[in-house]
Amino acid sequence: MKITEKDYYIQEDKMYVATDCVIFGFDEGNLKLLIFKRRVKPLMGTWSLIGSFVRLQEDVSEAAERVLKEITGLENVFMEELKTYGTANRDPGYRCISIAQYALIRIGEYDKELVERHGAHWYDIDDVPNLVLEHNQMVEDALARIRRKARYKPIGFELLPQKFTIPQLQRLYEAVYQKKLDARNFRKKVLSLNVLIKLDEKDKSTSRRGAFLYKFDKSKYKKLQESGFNFEIS
Repeated sequence: MKITEKDYYIQEDKMYVATDCVIFGFDEGNLKLLIFKRRVKPLMGTWSLIGSFVRLQEDVSEAAERVLKEITGLENVFMEELKTYGTANRDPGYRCISIAQYALIRIGEYDKELVERHGAHWYDIDDVPNLVLEHNQMVEDALARIRRKARYKPIGFELLPQKFTIPQLQRLYEAVYQKKLDARNFRKKVLSLNVLIKLDEKDKSTSRRGAFLYKFDKSKYKKLQESGFNFEIS
């Protein structure tokens, strides 16, 4: 997209626009957040979400996708705009608004070397340190959004491997909602939705008998969605 060369608003005050990415993963029964140490002044060295200023030639969503790819190597993952943070004095560096995005990634698929090169680290959601600016509030807002959406959309599957067990799916929803779910009721509810494909494979990492692996059937879910079905899983 070409930007108009002439600035018709030159007489107006200027400010920066940034995007900050709340990047969630799921590993070993825990919901995790990807953060790094801030590399620019002011507040250099403090823990921060991963973000960037939006470039003149970019849409905000394109900037967020660029940030995610630069840090994790991933493309075409679930990402959604969260909200805008625009308090006048929010950033001591200069007047700047941030349009936050949240992303859900499969933690086994990201580029570990890229993440390490950028000094980024995964933290369990309960152990996240104090973050710069209002980034802790962004995380809380993103968690609240996920909890609301997970009640009627299967976004949790974006955090799981392509093949997963019912117990793994249950642990994910327990991590999201921060509460224990009854295993029998959960299994019955999930299977009744008819959006899982049972595979002829088992995960035997936790027991000799093993647990059957499943895949999410997006086409069946789409049909349910078109019929107005409410995806209530918790």
